[in-house]
Amino acid sequence: MIELLQGGAWLVNGREIIADTPEAQQAVFSKTGRNITKEKAEKQTICYGILDRHNTSGSMEKLKIRFDKLTSHDITFVGIIQTARASGLQKFPMPYVLTNCHNSLCAVGGTINEDDHMFGLSCAKKYGGVYVPPHQAVIHQYAREMLAGGGLMILGSDSHTRYGALGTMAVGEGGPELVKQLLEQTYDINRPQVVAVYLTGEPVKGVGPQDVALAIIGAVFQNGYVKNKVMEFVGPGVASLSADFRIGIDVMTTETTCLSSIWETDETIEEFYEIHGRKEDYRKLAPGDVAYYDGMIRVDLAKIRPMIAMPFHPSNTYTIEELNANLSDILEETEKRALVSLDNAVEFHLKDKVKNGKFMVDQGIIAGCAGGGFENICAAADILRGRSIGSDGFTLSVYPASMPVYMELVRNGCAASIMETGAVMKTAFCGPCFGAGDTPANNAFSIRHSTRNFPNREGSKLQNGQISSVALMDARSIAATAANGGVLTPATEFDGEFGKYRYHFDSKIYANRVFDSRGVADPDAEIQLGPNIKDWPEMGALPENLVLQVVSEIHDPVTTTDELIPSGETSSYRSNPLGLAEFTLSRKDPDYVPRAKEIQKAEKARMAGEHPCQVLPVLKDLMGIIRQTCPETSHSNTGFGSVIFAVKPGDGSAREQAASCQKVLGGWANIAHEYATKRYRSNLINWGMLPFLIPEGRLPFRNLDYLFLPGIRKAVEEKADKIPAYVVGREGLVSFELQLGELTDEERQIILKGCLINYNRVE
Repeated sequence: MIELLQGGAWLVNGREIIADTPEAQQAVFSKTGRNITKEKAEKQTICYGILDRHNTSGSMEKLKIRFDKLTSHDITFVGIIQTARASGLQKFPMPYVLTNCHNSLCAVGGTINEDDHMFGLSCAKKYGGVYVPPHQAVIHQYAREMLAGGGLMILGSDSHTRYGALGTMAVGEGGPELVKQLLEQTYDINRPQVVAVYLTGEPVKGVGPQDVALAIIGAVFQNGYVKNKVMEFVGPGVASLSADFRIGIDVMTTETTCLSSIWETDETIEEFYEIHGRKEDYRKLAPGDVAYYDGMIRVDLAKIRPMIAMPFHPSNTYTIEELNANLSDILEETEKRALVSLDNAVEFHLKDKVKNGKFMVDQGIIAGCAGGGFENICAAADILRGRSIGSDGFTLSVYPASMPVYMELVRNGCAASIMETGAVMKTAFCGPCFGAGDTPANNAFSIRHSTRNFPNREGSKLQNGQISSVALMDARSIAATAANGGVLTPATEFDGEFGKYRYHFDSKIYANRVFDSRGVADPDAEIQLGPNIKDWPEMGALPENLVLQVVSEIHDPVTTTDELIPSGETSSYRSNPLGLAEFTLSRKDPDYVPRAKEIQKAEKARMAGEHPCQVLPVLKDLMGIIRQTCPETSHSNTGFGSVIFAVKPGDGSAREQAASCQKVLGGWANIAHEYATKRYRSNLINWGMLPFLIPEGRLPFRNLDYLFLPGIRKAVEEKADKIPAYVVGREGLVSFELQLGELTDEERQIILKGCLINYNRVE
């Protein structure tokens, strides 16, 4: 089904794979009659050509990328624009689309969600952007329909910014990276490695894009095969897939931890652009006749079967047939894994979902950028037609990804077929994906064609003793399960026929409702600020020395951004840095916020010209111990704050608030064995936090210990990688070593200044 090549691979004429062995170049010569080096063949990937056209550095090893377009939604664009305004923003220098698909319900916190929307509309007018009102489209569907183009690059402040199937290299990053683009700076990375995903065959009836995606995620996540790399989809199997099918696979590549994705394009994608009235934006993309890849994933589409990602990660994958055949063993294993994710905070059980030997689920959801596509919903309608979801506890909700998709489903009758079963059709909204819609009952089990199934992401609150579970599945198998009374059922058991539905995109909805400045800014437009929209608090520069208290210690194998700053109802406070910070680590470590605030008192006093020991007396003895070894240390040259340790933090969302909330509470650093994603590490840096690394093994410190980092400012200035540090104990200082990893010159300056706002601030 899935095969990972160990080492690199050559691809000849887009169809013949030659493993990278000592004899590989001779084999390439015998096939082509050409002597071509690996370095030249690397330049023949689709990815290399796109990066080359967008790089401004003059070096293809150290890239400085300028994107063509930007996208954000309503839990990120306020903070991004506020940061850019504080840094001197005058006009959006490129098309910037502000969608409103997360805080759409306007149901939490009074006026604050709609206040954010009006802020977005007024900024689109003032700075020359595009504003998509709530319920019109989820961010990525609008980008597919209206923004993507062959050979373009798009940067979005959402981790699932993926439009590779349409020939667009798209990257999801934290908000500060978009701020840099708005200020006409660059996205700076080393040239990423490229891994080919070589598709053969075609899917069997009942298998959908989520099944293919989950099979790939299950094969590559744990081993980091594509981490921070670009996935390039090639091979004869591509032609067997519709545009919607490709899009459905592509959007889930985020869950592999890859940096971006790109696909070869053909007449199917050309037709997609033509349907959407943008045929001129199509560009045929394919690797050169001899291309070299740093790895290769071979996928036989014909062998993929309906998949399920069990709680609590998209990589926890099985075929549905395998799960049903081994219910007791797999459910027990899932319960054991949950003990780690949930810290034994609540009782969690799945085996009681088995009734008469069948696994019963409580809820089905088809939604968002992954599940809400036209073909997914049409296929679900075919399976459900003439059936009933029943009058018991099982529920089914379907969210088309945009109003144009919804309208076509109404016109072709699929919406009616779904609704007459008892299922509910809802408007375009990302809520079910991050816990702001259709939260299940306590201990309920939900199957969803959405993007993630992290703990409590569906909206339950661990701190209140609540837990429910989400498993990821394809819309087809969700519909088959619904048609079977909630009994977990793969769509390959559907014995009916799937219709062939022609999609007609009607642009009138957007023409009548979306505000498009067409790049023309109105400097006289007044920005509408609601009472919850707050400026960023003052943040100081990196001092000469640091005293840090460890205020949280997390030993889970992976810590998600949902655990660092919860999603769901907290999203309403993302325009209020101080208000949102109160929720930091609330599900994982409720003691974090008061601990961080306590040590922050000392730094606030220092910045105000007061003596830190007066507000935090414990520091008097602490500084006395430090001065015995480092007598030049004083409160005037030493900063105070907090640090967290996590084994591998930052999996999941691109949300910058996972880092900025720590900074707002006085955080100066993270310490980790590794960072789950490049985007989380970038968020730390852009908020002036030190992304420390420490080798695996026994930690030299424990939670609540104080750490001393002498000469940290000089170490950053002088590009030191190894950072001397000390645990401050009653007996004196115990030394250990940290590492910073590679930093660009600009990243070092951002850390030295204290944050990106300070780095860019116009005095």
